[in-house]
Amino acid sequence: MRWRSTIAIGAILPVILTLTGSAGEPFPETYMARYTWQESTSEFGGFSGLDIAANGRDFVAVTDRGFLARGVLMRDDEQIIGVKLDHFAAIEPSQTTEKLDNDAEAVAIGADGIYISYEQDHRVIHLVGTGPALRSPTHPDFRLFPRNGGIEALAVDEKGLLHALPERFRRGGAFPVYRLDGSEWSVITTLDPVGGFEPAGASFGPDGALYVLERAFTGYGFRSRVRRVIETDQGWRDDEVFRSPTGRHDNLEGIAAWRDEDGHIRLTMISDDNFFFFQRTEFVEYTVPPELAIRHRTP
Repeated sequence: MRWRSTIAIGAILPVILTLTGSAGEPFPETYMARYTWQESTSEFGGFSGLDIAANGRDFVAVTDRGFLARGVLMRDDEQIIGVKLDHFAAIEPSQTTEKLDNDAEAVAIGADGIYISYEQDHRVIHLVGTGPALRSPTHPDFRLFPRNGGIEALAVDEKGLLHALPERFRRGGAFPVYRLDGSEWSVITTLDPVGGFEPAGASFGPDGALYVLERAFTGYGFRSRVRRVIETDQGWRDDEVFRSPTGRHDNLEGIAAWRDEDGHIRLTMISDDNFFFFQRTEFVEYTVPPELAIRHRTP
């Protein structure tokens, strides 16, 4: 989701705080690094969704102007030192310039292609090879989503099933988690809102858990939070992985979970710069605390 009308002034302060180191709280031990990504390519920016292959390098990302990026994260000793952009083009070659048609918000790698969600014109498409975009089935709830509060997060589990979370639609006061099995969506659980945070991205980790990136806009900048959701024999378990103070990171919107060479589950996130000069596109990485990165149930 783009926040241009609300952050034009408020987002300047956290940028200054971050650059001067005055954003306050120390970084947790699980923080790894950040890397600012810059390209001269036209339409670059506005990244709203991210997924990464199991090698932690090959990635896909989408922007809220309807562009798809494919590339490689260049690493040295597991740290990002550069980005090799292999592809950057409109998701659908025939798409118009209308914002209502092109507001891509999430991307997930599936076994036979990639899934992309859009808001405003709420839908999920499936891209297979170089073929035309296929529309995925819908759920009755999708018609009730706020215009700028639709499917903000997509994730594919180890069984190949697609999951989706809306940004601002709630059921009984909680955020529903939808799962697509065959041609039907169902609500498998709901997530209680915490501290003004709303879903921004999601990814299944190698531990089988669903990692949900959330963000909150304070009027001065963004706070970020990741929760770990997993089904256990006793029901659904929900743990907080980390929470960042206002201004520590930019507008983090996409997340991918993978296992690094040291055996740690790493969370790689990307920010949406909203096409403002005072914001930036950055990759941010944290690891999951070892005590959380375990299976609680064998599928």
